Amino acid sequence: MRFTTRLLHEAFAPDAATGATTQPLYQTSAFYQPTAEEMARVFAGRKPGFVYTRVNNPTIARFEQRVNALEGGVGAVACASGMAAVSHAVLNILSQGDEILASGGLYGGTSSLFRDFASYGIGVRYAAGDSVADFRAALTERTRLIYIETIGNPKLDVVDIAALSVLAHAHGVPLFVDNTVTTPYLCQPLAHGADVVIHSTSKALNGNGNSIGGIVVSGGRFRWDAARFPKLREYPFGPMSYLVRLRLRMVTDYGGCMAPFNAYLTGIGLDTLALRLNRITANALSLATFFAARGERVNYPGLPEHPSHALAARQFGGRYGAMLTLRLGTRERAFRFIDALHYALNVSNIGDARTLVIHPASTIFLHASEEEKANAGVTDDLVRINVGLEDIEDLQEDFAQALDAR
Repeated sequence: MRFTTRLLHEAFAPDAATGATTQPLYQTSAFYQPTAEEMARVFAGRKPGFVYTRVNNPTIARFEQRVNALEGGVGAVACASGMAAVSHAVLNILSQGDEILASGGLYGGTSSLFRDFASYGIGVRYAAGDSVADFRAALTERTRLIYIETIGNPKLDVVDIAALSVLAHAHGVPLFVDNTVTTPYLCQPLAHGADVVIHSTSKALNGNGNSIGGIVVSGGRFRWDAARFPKLREYPFGPMSYLVRLRLRMVTDYGGCMAPFNAYLTGIGLDTLALRLNRITANALSLATFFAARGERVNYPGLPEHPSHALAARQFGGRYGAMLTLRLGTRERAFRFIDALHYALNVSNIGDARTLVIHPASTIFLHASEEEKANAGVTDDLVRINVGLEDIEDLQEDFAQALDAR
């Protein structure tokens, strides 16, 4: 099956009990079992079934199966938010004394979380650049995972996933990839050699800005060495160890589960992912080209002058995502530009049906250090634009008048 057919038909079927063609919403906290023996068997994992929504729920399970199918994994675990997915995914294997090696252009919320890990004795190092050589130079004996985004938010840097996975595996560590910006429609990191994929499902997978969520997908190929990852010792299930512990210990014990209603809403949004991304990526490229023709300081991987354009073209199948940035000279000009827009909304989100803008330095990177801002390409004059579904002519006219009003 091709992507859109797989999106609509793989891991999906009409409801067996009623024939409903939309996934039913099981808005319940707990599930009945007819006997104490059957309840005990479900709890012990000897019988399939549901007992409590914090552990799992049919609506959530179907959503997990659909995203897992799109990413080509062996299983997925949905979480309460994108940040819950990041924290659960990483803390599932890290212990005091371990270290994360990350790309510099991470989303501000992720870099803030990694900074806070210092209180748990977990360190983070950032590669000096995007090349495999930069990551190799930053590896240490304490490195236990490499963490990147498919496209940095808002730096818009691109890392060669396949080449980096070779480096990671040569040093016995997994490669974690946040695929929120590109989605599996543009990139399936597991196919490029990554081991764990993370999404904020609140963004493009949902597409309507109506619910918060996250998800972690495991590729099931990494060989988890219990000596290097002692948290997995009590789960001797080979490549499945990571996923089993993630559900049974992280989500169940820490409680960061997705709500059934959010899984239901995001599942509806998922149906139109390919249609939306086709239009949105075309709009983004047109808008970036429009800015470039005006002589604006625009950054977008789809422009030939972007330093990673060739890699992005190969890795993302000739589409480059919805996000681009402008540098406008000063913070004051950036604010005036945002305030002058009519259609683009000043909103802290990405992946919506509508075009969104934000000033990262005063919002999502407000509490970041100067070093973290520099690593992420955040300056006082930077505006992030996440392009939506509007008619491109209207967007061009709106942005033109706002630029002229600076």
